[in-house]
This record gives sequence, structure tokens and C-alpha cells, in this order.
Amino acid sequence: MLRTVYLFVGLRYILSIRRKGYLTFTSFFSIIAMILGVTALITVMSVMNGFDQEIKGRLLQVIPHITVQPPTFYSEIEYRSVLHRLVDMDGIETVVPLAQSDVMLSFKGRQLGVRLRGVNPKEKFSFDFQDNIVFGDLENFKEGKFHILVGSQVARKLGLFVGDKVQITLPQINITPIGIFPRFKSSVVAGIYQVGAQVDASSSIMHRKDLLTLLNQNDGYSGLQIHLADPFTVASQIKTMTPLFSDDTVWRSWQDEMGSFFEAMKMEKRVMSLLLSVIVAVAAFNIVASLTLMVSTKRSDIAVLRAFGASPATIMKIFLVQGIVVGSIGILLGILFGCLLSKNIGLLLTNLETLMDMHLFDPSVYLINVLPSKILISDVLLVASTAFLLCISASLYPAWQASRIVPSEALRHEL
Repeated sequence: MLRTVYLFVGLRYILSIRRKGYLTFTSFFSIIAMILGVTALITVMSVMNGFDQEIKGRLLQVIPHITVQPPTFYSEIEYRSVLHRLVDMDGIETVVPLAQSDVMLSFKGRQLGVRLRGVNPKEKFSFDFQDNIVFGDLENFKEGKFHILVGSQVARKLGLFVGDKVQITLPQINITPIGIFPRFKSSVVAGIYQVGAQVDASSSIMHRKDLLTLLNQNDGYSGLQIHLADPFTVASQIKTMTPLFSDDTVWRSWQDEMGSFFEAMKMEKRVMSLLLSVIVAVAAFNIVASLTLMVSTKRSDIAVLRAFGASPATIMKIFLVQGIVVGSIGILLGILFGCLLSKNIGLLLTNLETLMDMHLFDPSVYLINVLPSKILISDVLLVASTAFLLCISASLYPAWQASRIVPSEALRHEL
């Protein structure tokens, strides 16, 4: 109880003494630096969360959430049987046959490897492609015409436009009396789609019946593509569906397909957060400087408190509390400003673009017209706890230095 009284009385005594201007400035600067560091860190992490959500949302509209490949082809009867069992399960939206192959597209001396996927425009799974077609339309994308839709980045790399004829090289061979030759097929570009994600640069689309004909798979389907109501429940859904299939069935989820891409995004977020943490570390060093200056100017006051019975531990706690209070003010204000800025950063940039009459994020380049942002409580807590630990660590040395002041030595120099 006595130690607590000494702590509060001592803290009030230290702070009540008229402080010099540079001490006030250093404390104020420490708070400002902490506010800037926490605000910047929360804002950048929120923006990167927004980009992650935006890209995932676009990708999950156009790629299958689960791909099921049995050891043998499904006949039409087997496909219908499995379909009836799956569509009755909770969380499954659509189930369509799998038709895809890695092919080579060639046009005017340029080649590019892509994944050619078969879809049926009448099925729900394909509707999102219709919404993302930027050139052309689906009028000529019909069974029997062998027309294709290409991603915007594929079209840019090959120099393709609607109506151009592109050569498709299949991963199969034709055996003829004069030798072995790869299989080719000329196809007209019916449209160009733009999702704004990796699929724009790595995939093309053909009518499923036409692709199955090219692949000589008219006798059955090589697997199933499943879309879920919630793509993030893919692990539990696979566990639920596993008993319906044989043990040697191959399962692939969107997380398997795009795992490396999303891991790269996570790594980018970690690196950016680590770099911006330097600002918070600088703010913590400012606390060290502020408290060290205070210890130097308050030696006589500390000696008086020691003479009245305050222990070294109490003196150390006084300066620890001072450093924690300064840091906490900066952290709380930084969280407030960071959350406000993150929530309104899209609107602020839009107004800034209007004011400057220019595009900071050109939609034709970045595929977005508003900067996305998503605030995660876990990120805010991580930033706050890290900054708080840095504040405590920064306060330890000056507080320890203050606790070592000997009253007789300090007061002798004052006489």
C-alpha cells in the first residue's frame, strides 16, 4: 500500500515540476511519431487486406472451388447419379462436368501456354464470364463453332482481337503414315474477358462440347467442378463429400490451385508491415530520448523522493508509467486515426483524383477504380500490442537509470 502511495505521489511530484521546453517538445514529438507509425501500419495492412479480398472475390467467381477427378471417366449416367447426390448437400451451389486441358495458343509467330477450359454458357457457373466480357459477345460462342474466349492479358501478349484466328496446339499427337504430328485446331476469338486477376493471363474458354470433341472425350467426363456457397469452407466440404467417391479420387481445391499466389500476397503483407514497423520503433526510441532527458533534469527531484523513503523500484515504476502513458496516448490516437483513414481511404483518394483532375489508380492498368480496404481486428490488436511492448521496452533503460541515482550524490551537486 505504501509503495502505491509513493508511486502516485512521486509521479505527481515529478510531473508537477515546471518542465523545460525541450522536454515538453520531445514528449509531444514521441506521441506524434507513435500516432504516425500506428496510423500508417494499420492503413497499409487494411489496404492490403482489401486487395486480398478483392482478388480472391474475382478469382472465386470464375475458377472452380473444388475439382474432383476419379480414376476413370464418368459416363453420362454416372455423372447424373453423382450430381443428384451432391446438389442435395448443404453449401453446394453448382456441379458441372470437368473439361480442361493445357494448350499452346499461336498467333503471328507468338506462342503462349494457357489452360483451355470448357464451359456451357447456359449453366450458372458460366454467368460470371458473361458479366466480365469487355470485347465481343457470346452470340457466336455456340456449340459446334469451336470459338474461344481469351483473357485480356492473353490477348495483349499475343496481339489478339475479336475475329482473329488463333491456332490451338493440343497436348496430343496424330499418328500418320508419314510420321507423328501434334494436333492443331484453328479457332476464332469470339470475345475477350477481363476478371482483373491471374486468370486473365493464364486461361481461355471454349464451349464444353467442342473441347471434349477436341480432346476425344465424348464418351465421358474426366471429373467434376464444384462451386460452393462459401468458398472458404472448402476443407470441411471435401471431408463431407469424400465418402461419396472412391478412395483413389483426386481432390483439388482453389486453395491448391492458387496457393502459391496467395502465399506471395501474404508474404508481401508481412514484409510491408515489417518495414513500416520501423516508424513505430523510431517512436519508441523517441520515448527513450524523452525519458533520458527527464532523468537528467530531474536528478534532484528524484533524490528528494529517495530521501523521503521512495525505493529504487518505486522510482523505476514512476518512469515506466511515464513512458507507458506517452506511448499509450500515441497508440490509442493512432488506432483511431488509422481506422478512420482505412475506412475512408477510397473516398479520400476519389476526392483527391477529382481535385487534381488525374487518375492515381487508372482502372485500365490496375483493374480497380476505388482503393479497397478491409480492417481486421486481429491486425489492429497485433499493431497495438507490438507498439505497447516497444513502449515498455523503451522505458526500461531510462527508468533503471533513474532508480540508480544516489540521493546524497545528486543533492550534493545541487548545493
